[in-house]
Amino acid sequence: MHDETVLNMTGIKKSFNQVNVLHGVDFSLERGEIHALLGENGAGKSTLMNILGGVLQPDDGQIECHGHVMKMDGPHAAQQQGISFIHQELNVVPDLKVYENMFLGTEIRNKWGLIDVKEMCRQTQDVLSQLGVYIDPKAYVSSLETSYKQMIEIAKALLKQANIIIMDEPTSALTDQESDRLFELMRSLKKSGVSIIYISHKLKEITAVCDRYTVLRDGSLVGTGKIQDIDIDKITQLMVGKSVNTEAYDVDRTLGEPVLHVNNLTREREFRDISFSISKGEVVGFTGLAGDGRTELFECIFGYRKKQHGDIHVHGRKVTITHPQKALRSGIGFVPKNRKENAIIKDLNVIQNMSLSSLGHFENKGLINSKREKQKFSDYQQDLNIKVHDPSVMIDSLSGGNQQKVIIAKWLEVNSDVIIFDNPTQGIDVGAKNEIYQQIIAMADLGKAIIILSSEAPEILRFCNRLYVMFQGEITGHFPREAASEELIMEYATGSKKEAVKIGSSTEKTTQ
Repeated sequence: MHDETVLNMTGIKKSFNQVNVLHGVDFSLERGEIHALLGENGAGKSTLMNILGGVLQPDDGQIECHGHVMKMDGPHAAQQQGISFIHQELNVVPDLKVYENMFLGTEIRNKWGLIDVKEMCRQTQDVLSQLGVYIDPKAYVSSLETSYKQMIEIAKALLKQANIIIMDEPTSALTDQESDRLFELMRSLKKSGVSIIYISHKLKEITAVCDRYTVLRDGSLVGTGKIQDIDIDKITQLMVGKSVNTEAYDVDRTLGEPVLHVNNLTREREFRDISFSISKGEVVGFTGLAGDGRTELFECIFGYRKKQHGDIHVHGRKVTITHPQKALRSGIGFVPKNRKENAIIKDLNVIQNMSLSSLGHFENKGLINSKREKQKFSDYQQDLNIKVHDPSVMIDSLSGGNQQKVIIAKWLEVNSDVIIFDNPTQGIDVGAKNEIYQQIIAMADLGKAIIILSSEAPEILRFCNRLYVMFQGEITGHFPREAASEELIMEYATGSKKEAVKIGSSTEKTTQ
């Protein structure tokens, strides 16, 4: 790391509708360092970085970049200073090809003034190769997995030869192998003098790859220093303002009758011969590596996709689910992993997003009782600690974690018997994670059957009664929590171990 300051933000203040979001925050960045910007959702991290990226204007404070005081009066001004912002909510255009996304607004033209597709494809391929990613530059982005869309965002920053790169939760949709590849690239960029501001809630990543840290809490700077001088527990205390329990939850509850039973469910090239069951009050986890088919499986169960073979039974009755509405009527709820594309409706406010799937609960003679709707949201706001000063604001003005809590509130209001959570804490800080875990446990205590899809083995092991491991569209392992470990899960998730899974009641076990 070079001892040269490339960025100084001093006394940055920002408020929205008379609500102070940043209280005179200072932040500095050295040349060739990876600097962790930490804090809970709503702490002010995104606001501070949006000011640096020219998306927002500060109410007060100064930005000095490469030794010069700058006015970042728009994203273009930030780009001219070599600043590139890779947002957590991906900014790719699904209906365009990969190379078109890479050069959107900066298309290369030949000497006749025509767009030079061949050269753009060549440069796209070159920069993706640096990441160890091999995608057809002419492939439509809509056809790619989320992890590849994330890599395209990172590749765009490299293409622009940015010298300051802001990465907001860049590994939230990546596999462990893809994350390791990203870390190698970050270290390589660091050696070449590129500075990286790294926002992540995965604290193990922070300690592994970052040089320094800055922690914000409620819009104020509460700590900064070298990573080598602090541990994860201390970082967590700075972020939350108190110690956070990371012990496993007690899952020893009396289970009820089987609620959902799936038998030999198949959709070619995605998953095959999937069988499992779950009972009232049970929390069951499905885990594996990216591409294991678990998301496709449960999108099929919820009616987003059509099955080709197999049966689904709810409360012992066979159901045919060809549409999400039929899943809802069968008592199945689904919290998808991609909030931006599949969960929130950006043109509706916070309360409307909460009540959207249960409008009948608030209807009175054909009209929505907004007072009852607002009171119900207030209850969920308190239970889930949703941080929003005015629930009539558009939902996309909330942080990712608070958006996720609103979506969970929506499904709590629907009151489904079975609720599927696909990566429920993706991109969410440690404090909010614990609040969501506690809410999931409370739902199970009420007799709900909960299914958790997650690539994070520690998360699965903390509060699931049982877990299934998938590999290439098949269930390769199934065991109770007490028989599982991160190492064992990885063996089944990589296909190095595979067992015949016997399907029966919630007490079923696989011979170890």
